[in-house]
Amino acid sequence: MEGFGAAMTDSSAYVIYNSPIRHKIMQELFGRGPGQLGVGYIRVPIGSSDLNAVSPHSYDYMPQGQTDYNMEHFSIDKDKAYIIPIIKEALNINPNLRILASPWSGPAWMKDPYGLFGGHLKGDWNTLHAFALYLCKFIEAYQAEGIPITTLTVQNEPTLQIHDYPTMIINLDLMKVFIKDHIGPMMRQRNITTKLLAWDFNWSNDQYPEALVNDAAVRQYLSGIAWHGYDGRHDTPGKFQYFHSDIDQYMTEFSGGAWDDGIFSNQLVHFSRNIFIGQALAWCKGIMLWNLALDENHGPKKNVGGCSTCRGVITVPSHSSTYEKWAEYYSMAHMSMFVDQGAQRVEVAHDFGWDNLHATAFMNPDGTTVVVVLNANQHNSASFYIAIDAKHYQYENLPPQSIATFVK
Repeated sequence: MEGFGAAMTDSSAYVIYNSPIRHKIMQELFGRGPGQLGVGYIRVPIGSSDLNAVSPHSYDYMPQGQTDYNMEHFSIDKDKAYIIPIIKEALNINPNLRILASPWSGPAWMKDPYGLFGGHLKGDWNTLHAFALYLCKFIEAYQAEGIPITTLTVQNEPTLQIHDYPTMIINLDLMKVFIKDHIGPMMRQRNITTKLLAWDFNWSNDQYPEALVNDAAVRQYLSGIAWHGYDGRHDTPGKFQYFHSDIDQYMTEFSGGAWDDGIFSNQLVHFSRNIFIGQALAWCKGIMLWNLALDENHGPKKNVGGCSTCRGVITVPSHSSTYEKWAEYYSMAHMSMFVDQGAQRVEVAHDFGWDNLHATAFMNPDGTTVVVVLNANQHNSASFYIAIDAKHYQYENLPPQSIATFVK
């Protein structure tokens, strides 16, 4: 296991940075002490997404009709206001923090039609080479700031285009060309050790990543597949792993929001069963939600559409010395507080049915065993025993729709 966490979007960084209890929030999110969440993996948009406190931008703006193939105008200066300081503070608290970077769109001039919202990545050699250089320069610029990028996805949701926030289509054939002829070789040439992940979209379309890993020229550059949980079967990464055991699986995005039924226990079950326990059982080494923090208005959002009711793992109200934890916080905590980086997932023998017990277990590097058990049943308590090293531990009456973590 590599870590559990959520996305440090522009909006997330903004609300935390501007909170009067910024340092308290950061310590309680990224610390590994008692009562601290222990976030071990964050996802950072490369440029803008649909959760920005500032107007959408890329790191290489050029007016329509102009190009910058050599990235002479590339700059991450916009991130130095609060994104980079917040990530540095997180690294200071947890030096082992892992960071995934994902672009929602390339610069407007790389796309047809021109613009950050929607459109396709152009397929000519100069543009593909420039987009690879753009991603490499982002990694190198963050490294120069003391922020190592652990993993990179080529494109967030590459088959989706929306016309009110940054998105970009890279079809399958063009993605193959981009990986094998541009970003893959360029990362090697520049001695960039960041791992390259593909797909970064829903469980429901595994044909796209399947085609990538079945192409040997592409596969040589890929370290893993990234999944989102908005559509499809939650066990898809596990089935993918069965046929491709030499490539890693990551859960990189899922969000709660105002579409939920508002019942805490139902949300706790969903995030535990499908995401944290479910994705661990499906061979995901890193498990991340969408926004780590948002304000009381599901933002801030400036000049973008997209999700207007997404919920952060925590809510940080404007001009307030408090913050609020949601069900996804507690679902994550049962993993992130106790499962250490480098832990090995251990097979658990149990078969209780979808609406009953769900469990997973881990062996930490220090030899401790962690067992996480969810009672998904809406009505009945559950009693069970845990057998570890020929010793049996009885647990009585885990309440309906609740979760417990055991450490030995």
